[in-house]
Amino acid sequence: MGSDYDASEFIDRDFQSQRAQDAAGGNAAGSERAPSREEVDSKVVETQQKLAELKRAQEELERERSALEETRRRQMEFQAGRQEMTQSLTRGIGLLEKAEFNARRDAEQMAKTLVGLREALSKIGAIREEGWTKDSFAGELTRALTCLENARMEWNGARLKFPVLSGPLKAPETAPQLSDARPPVLSAQTFGELCRVGFALTWPLALIALAGVALLVVLLFRR
Repeated sequence: MGSDYDASEFIDRDFQSQRAQDAAGGNAAGSERAPSREEVDSKVVETQQKLAELKRAQEELERERSALEETRRRQMEFQAGRQEMTQSLTRGIGLLEKAEFNARRDAEQMAKTLVGLREALSKIGAIREEGWTKDSFAGELTRALTCLENARMEWNGARLKFPVLSGPLKAPETAPQLSDARPPVLSAQTFGELCRVGFALTWPLALIALAGVALLVVLLFRR
């Protein structure tokens, strides 16, 4: 019978079951306990670090947003400026090309007009009346009048093309008109003052005339 020993017969099943329940209860009580001060301080420090990291991330995002907004503003400014300058330059080039064409055309016309005016002036200057004879007078006069008429047509055509030629001619200087024969000094005097001045100038002559008349009368009575 000694060989039939069973170790399980000496294990208290109830004791082991109670011990297992106590261990499970102790673990449950340990998980529900209040945090310690060190744990709270650690959590506070950890939270502050996270807040600082979030604040740095927010500041970085703000800087990135500001940089992006500045980039967008510069891009919009570039696009608007390019469109504006493209339109302005295109319009300016067109206007200047037209003005250059007109100026070149006017310069060519002016050059031709100058040639015509110089030829007309040369032809008029070539007329020599002193070389006309009695026999050739009529023909020379006809040719001279024709030359003048052609020059007049050339001049009128030039005036129509270039308004600057239609300006008033400078009036020839004329001799100043004598509006008042009196000297400037006498012109400022009144009539009474002029009478006194005239009397002062003429009384010696009057005395001489009276003396002559008296002498003549005396001679006549002596005869």
